[in-house]
Amino acid sequence: MNKTININLGGIYFHIDELAYEKLRRYLDAINASLSSDPHGKDEIIADIEARISELLSEKITNDRQVINQQHIDEIIKVMGQPEDYTFDEELFNTKNTQHSTSSTKKLFRDNDDKILGGVASGLGHYFGIDAIWFRILWLILFFAGGSGFIGYILFWILVPEAKTTAEKLQMKGEVVNLSNIERKIKEEFKDVGDRIKNTDYSKAKSGAQDIIDTLGKVLATLFMVIGKFIGILIIIISTAVIISLIASGFSLGTFEMLGFGSEFAHYPPFFFKSTLPIWLLIVFIFTAIGIPFVFLFMLGIKIISNSAKSMGKTFKLTLLGLWLVSILGLIYSGIEYSTHTAYNGYHNITHDLPVINKDTLTIKMIGNDKFSDTKSLRKRHGFEIIEDNGIEKLYSSKIKLDFEKSESEIAYVKIRKEAEGNSRSTANEFAEQIEYKFNLTDKKLLFDGFFLSNLEHIYQDQEVEVTVFLPVNTTIYLDKSTKTYLYNVDNTDDIYDDDMIKHHFKMTEEGLQCLDCGDIIKNNDKDGVNPKVEIDGIVIKVNTDEKSSGVKIGDKHYN
Repeated sequence: MNKTININLGGIYFHIDELAYEKLRRYLDAINASLSSDPHGKDEIIADIEARISELLSEKITNDRQVINQQHIDEIIKVMGQPEDYTFDEELFNTKNTQHSTSSTKKLFRDNDDKILGGVASGLGHYFGIDAIWFRILWLILFFAGGSGFIGYILFWILVPEAKTTAEKLQMKGEVVNLSNIERKIKEEFKDVGDRIKNTDYSKAKSGAQDIIDTLGKVLATLFMVIGKFIGILIIIISTAVIISLIASGFSLGTFEMLGFGSEFAHYPPFFFKSTLPIWLLIVFIFTAIGIPFVFLFMLGIKIISNSAKSMGKTFKLTLLGLWLVSILGLIYSGIEYSTHTAYNGYHNITHDLPVINKDTLTIKMIGNDKFSDTKSLRKRHGFEIIEDNGIEKLYSSKIKLDFEKSESEIAYVKIRKEAEGNSRSTANEFAEQIEYKFNLTDKKLLFDGFFLSNLEHIYQDQEVEVTVFLPVNTTIYLDKSTKTYLYNVDNTDDIYDDDMIKHHFKMTEEGLQCLDCGDIIKNNDKDGVNPKVEIDGIVIKVNTDEKSSGVKIGDKHYN
């Protein structure tokens, strides 16, 4: 039977048996004897060591009635280390400002105090003098690159020992194992867990139900920690990829623009080409406005997966915030400036008479220019290309609408309507007039360009060309297949869709164009069904049945 003794260690009361007490007392006496007889600094170190031992003992007991035994003391000594493990220097106490150290070789350990899984990355970080976050990122890259990272991490976890004692923790960081460093290290470790010890209530025994709740709480906390670390890793991977992509593309495009090679990268946001700011600066603004939030996300990810990661300094944060605000304001200014350049619509109309005889059949055809476009087929498109015309870069567009109307006289003519946007009505009209568009009548063929050219600086002025052919009554036309995509809501007496009108002959009547060879198409249109059609002055919805045709017109009168 062993006697039980009550002791006060580090401000906390413990029940300890007599044999364990004697072992603990001899251990503390040995440490005390290792120190200089000069009391300067000695009491503080002894107090820190006792506090550290108290903290370790507190973690081993489950209630305030549990008795500390020799096994507990042996485990404490194993963690703290033997007094002879340390090299003490008496001059440390004799002279306040004197520092003495012995050589120490840095050793590789796993850091259990800063770990996500096994402390491998933090141990490597200490050994190589690099922040542990970079080794964690490296492990992730190796893992996603084929799984080698997982195997390597497991091997490191098994083969590399954990830094348990104070001496090992000092050696892990390459610090000298002397009294000064021991004292500092103990203070650091004690500070990390001090709050937890202060908040621990040792006056009440925990019930079984409370133990279960605490255990479940620890399990849930661990689960949430793992999920949080995973989210942090995802944030780091995504933000890193975005930042690298932005830097690479921003540097490349910005450099080309500063050197004057920008035309081939014409598909920038519209406001780029109307801003008084240089394009390279706008590129910097865009990538800064996007990149800085991802920089903060990157730092957030680091903080999530590494509790020891340092936060960005206040000055650095304010600098990034300032750059971001400047970029946002610059883009807003350019956007507002662009809106003023497209505030008005302008038009320029040209009319040309056509020497057409009513008895003639006029072939309508769209033609292209192979030197201007490399597209395989000629068709209307809403985009644009950058081409070179006699050494001058110009815009190439095929945004053209083709329509046919009845002429109110015996004269056939073509009306070309050019449209563009500008910062004023007169400017928009001027831009519209500068559009280059041609057509030609030769050998009973009316050949329209399937494209138009304009100045490169008008790249986002929403330019287009509308071509309307006015035909006298009894004039016959043939629509070549090249007109298919250019026909735009062409009225005809049989309500034939634009796409079906090609390769057919049409005659202008008092009611409009009438197809002369569209029997099959007209028959199909006569089948049961609903045929909506958009007209200038309303919307026509026509219903065809076997017996009759009826409909309604949303406009000024009924359609039947």
